[in-house]
Amino acid sequence: MGLIMAFCRRALKLVRLLFHSTFRTGLRYGVAASLENRPVMRSLQVRSVIDAGANVGQFALLMRHFHRDAVIHAFEPFPSSAAIFARLFAQDRCVHLHRHALGMAAVEADLHVSRRADSSSLLPISSSQTVFAPGTEEVGVLTVPVRRLDDVLSSADLPRPSLLKIDVQGGELDVLKGAEGLLPHLDYIYVEVSFAQFYQGQPLANEVIDHLQARGYCLTGIGGTAQDRQGLIVQADLLFSRLQNQ
Repeated sequence: MGLIMAFCRRALKLVRLLFHSTFRTGLRYGVAASLENRPVMRSLQVRSVIDAGANVGQFALLMRHFHRDAVIHAFEPFPSSAAIFARLFAQDRCVHLHRHALGMAAVEADLHVSRRADSSSLLPISSSQTVFAPGTEEVGVLTVPVRRLDDVLSSADLPRPSLLKIDVQGGELDVLKGAEGLLPHLDYIYVEVSFAQFYQGQPLANEVIDHLQARGYCLTGIGGTAQDRQGLIVQADLLFSRLQNQ
């Protein structure tokens, strides 16, 4: 029954992707827009997007569908994923690809490469991750540049309202710590959080939530979630909005 349900979900997603020209373009490059984020993203009015952990462009493609003229700054350190992203958006002058990771300091760091590229992380992959998602074990290590977000972009690069999306496999808090100078200019933050530790040293959901609330953001939406084999939610995409008086 589980396999049948999974097949039906994939088939339904494919039908939805084929329905829109922007998504069909992505499929030509093997990129399926992240429709799981559609309910929480389509109501936002944004003029600029920072895509931290862009992978091959799944989220950027979704945002381009909703916001035709938005400026998108995408960050992806893994070479093969960045190459696909670059080809997909080669004709889009409002999309800027930065081929490095984001963190709290400008350094060269080890990227722990997963068998599934989108599970790669600057943190070592734990056994909990490979149990939760078989086929995501580490297959190599690659040295990549890491930069602070507020060293790369300024408020002048980000027409408002602005959105920062973070999906970096355990490094979410480091990205936020490297964006302190930009936070006053970011209206929304959409971040993947975990309730279980899948990467060694990974901050859990409560730490990310506390960090953002202390800086004038409130939780205003929940996007996609992931469950373990017992049906417990172990990951979620959370939308935070900056309070008006902050």
